Amino acid sequence: MAKVFALESGEDVSRAVGEFLAQASAEAIARAGRFTVAFSGGSLPAVACRALRTMDGVDFSRWHVFWADERCVPLDDAESNFRLVREELLAPLAAAGRAIPDAQVVRIAAALVADPAAAAADYQRRMQQALGGGGGDSGEGGSAPALDCVLLGIGPDGHTCSLFPGHPLLDERALWVAPIEDSPKPPPRRITLTMPVVNAARRVAFVATGAGKRDTLRRIIDLRDPALPAARVAPADGCLYWFVDRPAAQDLATPTASSFSL
Repeated sequence: MAKVFALESGEDVSRAVGEFLAQASAEAIARAGRFTVAFSGGSLPAVACRALRTMDGVDFSRWHVFWADERCVPLDDAESNFRLVREELLAPLAAAGRAIPDAQVVRIAAALVADPAAAAADYQRRMQQALGGGGGDSGEGGSAPALDCVLLGIGPDGHTCSLFPGHPLLDERALWVAPIEDSPKPPPRRITLTMPVVNAARRVAFVATGAGKRDTLRRIIDLRDPALPAARVAPADGCLYWFVDRPAAQDLATPTASSFSL
């Protein structure tokens, strides 16, 4: 069952997500010597990183950063999820002398953004190198990797990553990373982690704010409506968390907590 934290404001959500990531990072580093985390885009990087980047005691040198999905655009484009995370986390940390080593930041290959299939295959290969896993030349990813944390947002239609309602990619089981050429939300060309990879994570955390998300949250959290991709996120051996503000949570029947504790 999901743990739902309904905080009073966006700042409170940011602080709670920062505390969550700091604790998850410390546990992973103590266990395995590193913290593997995947970010999605949209408003999530700003909310997730605003408080985190100034927190003391986080060993960012042990972080390995991936993307839950990426738009096939140049890395400096306003639509780039990499650019959002760079602006909200990577660049401020570097300026403060706390940089995540560049070799541990697995971004989409800039030379492949015009070809989603090639970009997805290349990203999967580099994930396999960084995390371990099979696949060889078959295009399949082998057993899904257990990322320490996947951070996700939701769209009004209930999509998450670049997995959209009714899209065939919802049923993809062989690949870790899949291309999409027909996203109903622009830009149409993207790459995305597949549902088996999301559900293999040790922790998945959704972040959603604003009254405009309240009906979508109710359908996902209370009703587990399978038509909404985000409702299919259920880590098999991990934990699922929701960080929301009061306007987004106002229609939920599921019990919520007003403060965060892991």
